[in-house]
Amino acid sequence: MSARDEANRVPARTVSRERCLALDADDPLRRFKDEFVLPEGVVYLVGNSLGALSRRAVERVRRAVEDEWGGQLVGGWNHAGWFEQPVAAGDRLAPLIGAGPGQVVVGNTTSIAVFQAVAAALRLRPGRRVIVSDVRNFPTDHYMVQGLAGLLGGYEVRDFAEGRFDDAAVVLLAEVDYRTGARHDVPAVTAEVQAAGALMVWDVCHSVGAMEVDVSAADFALGCTYKYLNAGPGAPAFLYVNPRHHAAAENVLSGWHGHAEPFAFEPGYRPAEGVRRFAVGTPHVLSFAALDAALDLWAEVPMAQVRAKSMALTSLFVDLVGDALKLVSPADAAARGSQVSFHHPDGYPVMRALIDRGVHGDFRAPDILRFGFAPLYVGYADVHDAAATLLEVLDKELWRDEKYARRLAVT
Repeated sequence: MSARDEANRVPARTVSRERCLALDADDPLRRFKDEFVLPEGVVYLVGNSLGALSRRAVERVRRAVEDEWGGQLVGGWNHAGWFEQPVAAGDRLAPLIGAGPGQVVVGNTTSIAVFQAVAAALRLRPGRRVIVSDVRNFPTDHYMVQGLAGLLGGYEVRDFAEGRFDDAAVVLLAEVDYRTGARHDVPAVTAEVQAAGALMVWDVCHSVGAMEVDVSAADFALGCTYKYLNAGPGAPAFLYVNPRHHAAAENVLSGWHGHAEPFAFEPGYRPAEGVRRFAVGTPHVLSFAALDAALDLWAEVPMAQVRAKSMALTSLFVDLVGDALKLVSPADAAARGSQVSFHHPDGYPVMRALIDRGVHGDFRAPDILRFGFAPLYVGYADVHDAAATLLEVLDKELWRDEKYARRLAVT
């Protein structure tokens, strides 16, 4: 069954909870739900912000703390493989984004990876002085581009909506829009940008782990591992560098882990061969342990089934919510990522009221209710229950309780 067929096999507005339970029983991914620790009575629809805790991560982090750090001390850098984590984890993650061995390095944060990728692209196109970035990109992407342009001086930052790439050095886009879930056509956009002589950088934070991703034709790509990949809060980001740029691309953040021989302690920087030159500093070993456990799990997951279920879950939610809210996301499941967003003028208190009743989504200013569907641990009955609770909150105006208007630091 194709992903589109899966998404369309649930008849609109006619789905009972019993039917959803039957779909869950027939779900080829159902065994993975038991891999995760989820609080009782909670429907967790924030996998596009922070993935749930996996049971494998609990044991893997324990081992890193007690057996490796506790038992081996500094010897863990050699005997537990800590020093090689950035490239070793990159090789394991690479298939999830359509890349191959020696093409991905893991470490640092998404913001740093954006800076590295865009800076390297600018040096590869020295005659061009334009950076194209969608103003709708996640703010850190756009902010980092603005900061880099200001640091270098003489660069124009142009909005992707203008559609002009002929004088651009680099184009930075997110495959899936973090607010609306709208999805770009990666092959088509990449081809258009490169035909204009610019380099293409993709941010796949909101798509990796939720669908089949292929950035192999891009020049650079980056993403985080704490959303759909479930590697935990603060988990390291990753950076893909197309092999055609390995010899010439420069890492402007020339930390010692990107040096050809870090323990030679040479006074000058000499870049390592290949993608390892984009490593920067000491890897965060305990965060890598949780990522290692996550990658163990993802090695068993058929991504085509993940995408098919993602489309079915989001379509079901859209159908069940109906016209109670204005849909922000594309109506066609194939044109969106694994999230559904709605407008509501009082979206923040609505979301707070919903969370109080066990359905966790999040709010994005100024007025967006956002729901992310992680197919490994969200089921059809979960979606049915979430929609029913949302409709109750709206119908009874439960969100008007004044306690829900008080803003928390993280929305």
